[in-house]
Amino acid sequence: MEYKDDIMLTKDFSFDLPPELIAQHPPQVRGQDRLMLLNRATGSILHRQMADLPEFIPANALMVFNNSRVRRSRVYGIKDSTGREVEFLFLQPLGLGSLPEGAPALPAGTCCLWKTMVKNAKKQKSGHQYCFADGTVATIVPNPADTGTEFRTLAFPIPITEEWFEANGHIPLPPYIRREDTEEDGQRYQNVYATETGSAACPTAGLHFTQEMLSTLDTAGIQRAWVTLHVGLGTFLPVRAERLEDHKMHQETYSISQETARAVTQAKGEGRPIVAVGTTSVRTLESAWNRQSHQLEAGIGATSIFIYPGYRFGVVDKLFTNFHTPESTLLMLVSAFAGRERILAAYREAVEHRYRFFSYGDAMLIL
Repeated sequence: MEYKDDIMLTKDFSFDLPPELIAQHPPQVRGQDRLMLLNRATGSILHRQMADLPEFIPANALMVFNNSRVRRSRVYGIKDSTGREVEFLFLQPLGLGSLPEGAPALPAGTCCLWKTMVKNAKKQKSGHQYCFADGTVATIVPNPADTGTEFRTLAFPIPITEEWFEANGHIPLPPYIRREDTEEDGQRYQNVYATETGSAACPTAGLHFTQEMLSTLDTAGIQRAWVTLHVGLGTFLPVRAERLEDHKMHQETYSISQETARAVTQAKGEGRPIVAVGTTSVRTLESAWNRQSHQLEAGIGATSIFIYPGYRFGVVDKLFTNFHTPESTLLMLVSAFAGRERILAAYREAVEHRYRFFSYGDAMLIL
């Protein structure tokens, strides 16, 4: 591929998308989606249905899924000084000792800290307090890492548990879904196999899978393994840099069991294909793959890997994914896997065939 001055630009990953093709709701029945098959060697395209997927997965393949579950991480608080509602997206807990030395003392009785992303961040300043639905009051505390950003650190006088999020939070639908979340989203914006709560957005490639589809894959003898990557800013924060090389990914935590590490390592050693379900599975596998020993390393880790054209894949052979937003790191990742020109050509064909795009949209299998 050729880029001006051999520099890859964010704008080179743009494409025209009619707004009406951005799926605002899930399909009426889970799994009843269209499926585009893209051969990355030839560029050939087939148009099928999700129900046809098993016939395109080799019987000796190992499919790797991200089992992270979405937290009800969009939470609204009433600002004490104005009485106005303010929206917070809770990203991750911070240790009480995580603030740098010399930072102001935390409010008396502080029990825990949370990193959040907040709307109208310039108006949300240290010392401001917010009352949440259950009466909990949190205070913004100074954190040098938040300076000049949309992030704020909240101090709470009580532990913030998953039960707290269930009582106070909303499903964090992405901004291109232009509506409030509903009870339906509480079920449909979760993968049926999700077990490990912690994501601020759904690993949406998995939304196409039903228990029946998983059973069909099992019956076909296709092996399955799990990783956990909690989706955060590394996945969904926009690329604001003009040049790709200037974009810095935020860290996201992942974990890989010994069982999964052994299964992936064995499959690669036997020459069997690894099929990653979703870009987060790709990022986890590629981050934990030891290129010297040719083994997947088990354990808990953090990754800020940014995969774009020119990246050499170490472990993933095939990719099941959604159709991604223009100029996103996700689009850049699939372009690295299949080639920028082929991906953009496939997206143009998807638009012509009226595929549904993004989280609640249709699917693509890159072979």
